[in-house]
Amino acid sequence: MIKYKNDMRTEERPNMRGGNGTVKITHTLEKEEINGPVRLCATLTLEPGTSIGEHNHENEDEIFYIVSGTAKVSDNGEEKVLYAGDSIITGNGGSHSIENIGIDTLVVFATIITY
Repeated sequence: MIKYKNDMRTEERPNMRGGNGTVKITHTLEKEEINGPVRLCATLTLEPGTSIGEHNHENEDEIFYIVSGTAKVSDNGEEKVLYAGDSIITGNGGSHSIENIGIDTLVVFATIITY
């Protein structure tokens, strides 16, 4: 299956999970298009100062892969800075958050796998 960018659903979520600004979510693939336990397969776009607030992942793993930009993440309360090419996985009841702390747009590829 091939899916073109123009066929991908995009949505905007203001103050996502209690964060700041508006996160643009481009659903790379819908969960119905994947033959597996995937709840989300999307590109997240965060402008400078935008964030997704701290939240838990029960019975699922979320993977963030930093495509471009600079992110401050909280990994179970421990803050780290991530750059293009870095990733973080959160699951098994763990919590995380992400914030664009750079001057450029932060682009993150995100996948949520359920179990």
